[in-house]
Amino acid sequence: MSDYKSTILITGGTAGIGLEAAKRIAAARPDSRIIISSRTDPSAAATTINKELGQSNVVFIPLDLTSNESVRSFCTALTSSYPAPISTLVLNAGIQVRTGISYSADGVETTFAANHVGHALLLFLLAPHLTKDARIVITSSGTHFLPEEEKTGMPAPDYTTAERLAHPDAEEEKLPGPQRYSTSKLVNMLWTLALAQHFSELGRSWTVNAFDPGLVPGTGLARDASAILRFIWKHIFPRVLPILRILSGTNNIHTPQESGANLARLATGEDVRGVTAKYFEGAEVRTSSKISFDVEKQKDLWSWTLNFVSRTPAEKDKFARFA
Repeated sequence: MSDYKSTILITGGTAGIGLEAAKRIAAARPDSRIIISSRTDPSAAATTINKELGQSNVVFIPLDLTSNESVRSFCTALTSSYPAPISTLVLNAGIQVRTGISYSADGVETTFAANHVGHALLLFLLAPHLTKDARIVITSSGTHFLPEEEKTGMPAPDYTTAERLAHPDAEEEKLPGPQRYSTSKLVNMLWTLALAQHFSELGRSWTVNAFDPGLVPGTGLARDASAILRFIWKHIFPRVLPILRILSGTNNIHTPQESGANLARLATGEDVRGVTAKYFEGAEVRTSSKISFDVEKQKDLWSWTLNFVSRTPAEKDKFARFA
């Protein structure tokens, strides 16, 4: 029998805002098992957090969200080793491939695979282990807005169909990596609202919200950029945040600690208990982009995702019911 009352999972929990959120969640919930995941943990994040807090409730389990087989193995390892019911899923991990295009082990464009498909399968597989009032938090981004709604400095998202995002044709392969990233963040928002609708129809008391951490210099999001840009992102921008806020005309620029605290609040804060189907920009609720409310796009994403990640008709039926 588990010594912990519940389990909290944080993907991308070994670095950046995920790591900062994990620290705060672990401190606030010493009676919960905190699982942090990423492809690797070179900094031994779980050990470091446990040492800092004088606790032992944080565990690292490797997870490659671009591989459905890895996701399935991860879920088996988690539920067999740590049986306490899951009270919160923080689906935070994400990548941005700035140059070229690549594909996952399952033949899906890598950005779409990591930022959506892997997390969707993770939720379907872990659904039977969620508590009745579980929370799901999905890290999205302000880059999901269209230019006429908000200037983000990123190429506008372009959602046609989920199939075309997963398997782009020759012309679509030429699209810039940052546009695939902003589109994946729109996908996150569409998925959040689609999930909320399905939870409601099924009578589930689970909540699901999207989180925009803002621009967070110093994190690993620029890992695929040039050496000069990586240096500026990691060492220069974090030192001049007030100037960046003035130049950009937005206050939605934060340190990893600030955004991590906002993410942790959505995961465990009592003041947001029961809140669902919302888009949080930092600590504040705001209306997401108009296109995120496109029901036909939500349905297309739901249908494609369910079909793609299911191995059999029986599993598809089970996933559709979150059973």
